[in-house]
Amino acid sequence: MANKGQQPPYLHLAELTASQFLDIWKHFDADGNGYIEGKELENFFSQLEIARRGAGVDPSNAAFKEKMTEFMHKFDENKDGRIEMSELAQILPTEENFLLCFRQFVGSSTEFMTAWRKYDTDRSGFIEANELKGFLSDLLKKANRHYDDQKLHEYTQTILKMFDLNGDGKLGLSEMARLLPVQENFLLKFQGVRLTAEQFNAIFAYYDKDGNGYIDEQELDALLKDLYEKNNKDVDSKSLTGYKQSIMALSDGGKLYRTELEIVLCREPML
Repeated sequence: MANKGQQPPYLHLAELTASQFLDIWKHFDADGNGYIEGKELENFFSQLEIARRGAGVDPSNAAFKEKMTEFMHKFDENKDGRIEMSELAQILPTEENFLLCFRQFVGSSTEFMTAWRKYDTDRSGFIEANELKGFLSDLLKKANRHYDDQKLHEYTQTILKMFDLNGDGKLGLSEMARLLPVQENFLLKFQGVRLTAEQFNAIFAYYDKDGNGYIDEQELDALLKDLYEKNNKDVDSKSLTGYKQSIMALSDGGKLYRTELEIVLCREPML
């Protein structure tokens, strides 16, 4: 939550640390919903202009509104009229920007799911703090970024503070996927078709006809088509193939087990 009486932090700096980036995010995402939007967005842009120009701005001025429109056209990747964290990472000059490192490390949703499977070592549907540290360590190595244990600890804690919304010290798949570029976050495509535990059990049992606890790629293809048709959602074959590949990256030798699929399709992982 932002402190209304407090000056926005760090916008004047040429380079930000990871924790400073987080402070800026929390300041402007005043309602804590994961976006900078509406009045928050206008406030952010005006304060950014003040920090960069060293002069006051008038939000009611036509030139200000035009500059803000240009700004949003450049940085609002999914054109939803608001800024999310991965978009903000493109705007602010963050030192050793681990958010952008993340994008280089897992540039597609398929790579992301492969990485998730590697680091969710106990297959719980969550990456816990110790697993996250290993994930970030490999990320920084792959991006040829030098770091020490203190920096790695800072990054781990910052990621947890950003995405661990319920404070349980671990991240769910959908929370971690917020680091992906918007167009690659295939989980967003399932927001309108997410299932309750009861619905998931029924649909999984239908496609797992032999009751062995997993489905294969062809069965997943049929399941996804069925899911979209029942929810009256249009999806082209190319997109469907992409979603299927991303989900199958969680599979074990072509076998997609119940626990993996429920992470993607259920509102909450089932206990």
